[in-house]
Amino acid sequence: MPRRKLRVRTAGTARINSELSELRARMEIHESWPQDVLDEAERAARDPRLPTTDATDLPLFTLDPPDSRDLDQAMHLERRGNGYRVHYAIADVGAFVRPGGAMDIEARRRVETLYFPDVRIPLHPPQLSEGAASLLPDQDAPALLWQLDLDADGVLLTTDVRRAMVRSRRKLDYAGVQRAIDSGTADESLALLGVIGPLREERERDRGGISLPIPEQEIEEDDGGYALAYRAPRPADGWNAQISLLTGMAAAELMLDAGVGLLRTLPSAPESAYHRLHLVARALGVDWPPELPYAQLIRSLDPALPAHAAFLNECTGLLRGAGYTAFDGLAPTDPGHAAVAAPYTHCTAPLRRLADRFAGEVCVAVAAGDPVPGWVREALPEIPKLMETGDRRAHEVERASVDLVEAELLSGHEGEFFEGVVVDVDERKPLTGTVQLGEPAVRARLTDHRPDAAPLPLGARIRVRLDSVDPAGRTVRFAPA
Repeated sequence: MPRRKLRVRTAGTARINSELSELRARMEIHESWPQDVLDEAERAARDPRLPTTDATDLPLFTLDPPDSRDLDQAMHLERRGNGYRVHYAIADVGAFVRPGGAMDIEARRRVETLYFPDVRIPLHPPQLSEGAASLLPDQDAPALLWQLDLDADGVLLTTDVRRAMVRSRRKLDYAGVQRAIDSGTADESLALLGVIGPLREERERDRGGISLPIPEQEIEEDDGGYALAYRAPRPADGWNAQISLLTGMAAAELMLDAGVGLLRTLPSAPESAYHRLHLVARALGVDWPPELPYAQLIRSLDPALPAHAAFLNECTGLLRGAGYTAFDGLAPTDPGHAAVAAPYTHCTAPLRRLADRFAGEVCVAVAAGDPVPGWVREALPEIPKLMETGDRRAHEVERASVDLVEAELLSGHEGEFFEGVVVDVDERKPLTGTVQLGEPAVRARLTDHRPDAAPLPLGARIRVRLDSVDPAGRTVRFAPA
């Protein structure tokens, strides 16, 4: 029997879009652009600051979702003796955005590209972010071109970055790349992603770095409406992420050596947090021997198993507290990122994230032996606070959008029964937690109101009843059946 899939009706879609517009108004998120920003963008698109180095002969490719046009990164991979060479081109936003100009001021106000189900609110005007500055196929574009040489084990040996003109040859997507590599039909450069990616994952394991394999909850357009789905990461997703991580780690080392920069930092979790996770593992029946390091345990788990999924959900608590650390003259005492297990910075998505432009400017100056521009040094102290505000707003947008679609999907189904997994239990209120349904892809509040109720069974697969839905308040409530 086919699984039921709930959809928002076309009429409901119009209502959702109206509510999303109201949400943007309440959050003071503007879809329109000030005229001076648009005028400046038009001038910059016609006359950017072009580099003298020509690297358009490199047959780069991009790897992004199929409908993306704001393409920040393009790569070319090749063998070099017993090792490998990674060329990673990052869109050069600095070639278009004038320091202190209208676009710069507007970007500092927006901070990040925001993604709603019905519209994308870009960091930079579309004629740049989806046009002249994007690494679109068969388009010459200025970039910060990283050259990263690795040994046979994937260990970074040398780093260089400089401004260059580049031209991507192919716009690829994750599913197609995975198929090509798995089937053996990928060309040499693309096939090496399936070699270098796993090598870098091994180096991550050696460092004690951690990537949580948690399926993402996504909103997708579906037959004139919206639907929710869980998207489990493919191996190619992880390999691509490793190239970005490699670049971010190389950039952090450049900055630390120069004594100036902007790091993405995450302090190590306190021992009490790990003690709590040991208790959760015991309650879920997850085998965690005392001598087994946390990072190795994570890699042994299967997110398709309910108990493992619930445990991985609890592990996200260790990642809270990430932020940005600016420094100039004195390196931070704790420059590391606990999940990466190394110093690291965001520098590979400047079309979509404000901090990356400043990190890139620092790195290209340091690599050339030039002074870091004064406008960059002046801005560094304010970037962490701007990014904190932007990250919080982006999270609020994502959560509010998902909550709204969940409520609309389930509206009219009150009293019906669903299968789900208890993925979280409130320590202070053990009768309250979170249930993750298999179909539709909903995560919602679960409360047991029965007088003789026992604490919710964390990690258990249970049957639940939809108690209430409030689309206006964007809330959904379940109870054990």
